[in-house]
Amino acid sequence: MSSTAYMDASEPDAMRRRVGSFLFMAVFLFLWVSIDPYVDLTGEAVLDPSAGNSSRLNQIFALLLSAGLLGYGLMHPMRGMILQPRALLAVLYSWFLMVSLISAHPMLGIKGVVLSVMMTVNASIYLLLPASERHFARMLGLGTLIMLAFAYYGILFKPTLAIHQASELREPMNAGLWRGHFPHKNSAASAMVLAAFFGLFVMNSWSRVAGLAIFVLSFLFLVNTGGKTSTAMLPAILLLGWLFEKMRPLRAVIVIGGVGLFNLLAVGSAVFRSFGEFISGLGIDATFTNRSDIWRFAFSALSERPLTGYGFRAFWQTEELVYSGGSVETWAVAAANGHNSYLDIALAAGFPGLLLALPWLILLPLRDIARIPADRQQAPLTRLFIRIWLYTIFHAGLETLFFEGGSFIWFTFVFALYGLHLQSTALLAEGIVPARRKRVAHA
Repeated sequence: MSSTAYMDASEPDAMRRRVGSFLFMAVFLFLWVSIDPYVDLTGEAVLDPSAGNSSRLNQIFALLLSAGLLGYGLMHPMRGMILQPRALLAVLYSWFLMVSLISAHPMLGIKGVVLSVMMTVNASIYLLLPASERHFARMLGLGTLIMLAFAYYGILFKPTLAIHQASELREPMNAGLWRGHFPHKNSAASAMVLAAFFGLFVMNSWSRVAGLAIFVLSFLFLVNTGGKTSTAMLPAILLLGWLFEKMRPLRAVIVIGGVGLFNLLAVGSAVFRSFGEFISGLGIDATFTNRSDIWRFAFSALSERPLTGYGFRAFWQTEELVYSGGSVETWAVAAANGHNSYLDIALAAGFPGLLLALPWLILLPLRDIARIPADRQQAPLTRLFIRIWLYTIFHAGLETLFFEGGSFIWFTFVFALYGLHLQSTALLAEGIVPARRKRVAHA
């Protein structure tokens, strides 16, 4: 069985293990718990477009952790893996930067691109921190249990901050739904789906008791978030992952065809009214929880700038959009994002940006999975990465998940991409391995 360490065959020294463990847990808790949990959503500040700006303390922690990860990664024998594939990512992020520089909000775009690059670098180093697969499973399990403890602590002892209230200004209709220490029920729901995947992996790689506890607690919390999409996607992704594993010749069809069809059903039903009526006739909610107005508005805006888009982070929640006034699509104008990752990439960087992103997000992982040796195709580690990948690319059809600089979902997705690549290239260490072998997985 392979691991996430992928280091030289020699045992890592105690100092490297301690540093790796500290960085692993610090990054996990920073992203999954944050330094400011239990956000109050009842204040008027939540309606301000600039209210989401990170605090100075949050920025300091992010920079310190990024510096620590980069220092660890540069001293690692596999430092060549950092920020791969570099040619594609260089072109992709250069395009993001260029369209941002010519946008109405260049500084927002530059900041967004820098944060996204930092997150990608950090995620490319993250799987080099554990010393073995069991070490990875133990730290992932402990981190997830701490996250769940924060979530349930809020429900029990801080209900006004951990459960949506009717007094909230933005979405009072969510009253009674659980969000724990997360800022919104949808974020909490996504976290619990990923935590459930972690639990299944921990059950098979470290502790059955801890893994089962993680899965049960995550599922219980997920149901109480009211996140219908995420709740339905948990069993759907487990089933899809099983089909993906068993039907190797149809993997490309399942992923490319499935993502394409899912987006056609969602966005297509909003943009093309006749198609939307057809979907409604099948008993499917063609509005996809009132997202149709947003998608129609987004497509209308995209049609005006299809090549360069509006710049990275320079469309949704800008002051001129939120305070435009007099618009028929009031809800769409005030939306925090486009609720579709693929559409938001096109809005930010035009269709060329979307075409540059899709190979990294979908095609290269498919190639890496096809290259994973048969004895590791059904390994718990491989299954974990595939489930994270499948969940994110399908869920991206209904939420904005890609290239989000401070998002735990985006970070988890990116390290899963690197995990699939490492699984496809690592050699299983048996006995003494020649020093020239760089990519080695510990048994």
